[in-house]
Amino acid sequence: MDKKFNNIEEIKSSILNNENSKFKVKIVANSKNNSIDFSEELIKIKITAQPIEGKANKAIIEFLSKILKKPKSKIKIVNGEKSSIKTIQIVN
Repeated sequence: MDKKFNNIEEIKSSILNNENSKFKVKIVANSKNNSIDFSEELIKIKITAQPIEGKANKAIIEFLSKILKKPKSKIKIVNGEKSSIKTIQIVN
């Protein structure tokens, strides 16, 4: 089941509690900078990479890895690889 997170600290807390966190995000590729916004229904992640040949998907995983301080191997796009709406799973 997808969880609703209100900020990055809630995601980190879920990970620290050894939960496998799964959540939906809306991706805005080809943005001016990488950022994350929790103000809408879905978490919005802006990525500078273009949505060509999986570059944006790779950038999403790298960005989340950096801000969550988790290895890239623990972050997976489980649904929506070719869509702007994706389901992300963080596994422990």
